[in-house]
Amino acid sequence: MMARVEREHAAKESDDRRGKKYTKFRKDNRCRFCRDKVGTVDYKEIMTLFKLCTGQGKLYSRKRSGNCAYHQRSATLALRRARFLALVPYVGTGAL
Repeated sequence: MMARVEREHAAKESDDRRGKKYTKFRKDNRCRFCRDKVGTVDYKEIMTLFKLCTGQGKLYSRKRSGNCAYHQRSATLALRRARFLALVPYVGTGAL
């Protein structure tokens, strides 16, 4: 009887340790725009758009950037508008 209780207690402690190990990563697992409660990505926020682009000027994927589907589409549209208005280059980010 006592051995079974000790095993259950030890198993519970090991589960707690495993849970604490990964909890800090789950907190920031949301979209950066959802965390800041942004409705849509604005094309005039150039530095935000540069953070979402590679050095070649391509937009990072959802998996890489961590955006939700809604804000990824919004970022794509904002980037297209900024490129059309020459706020962001089509190819490369330059010396910024």
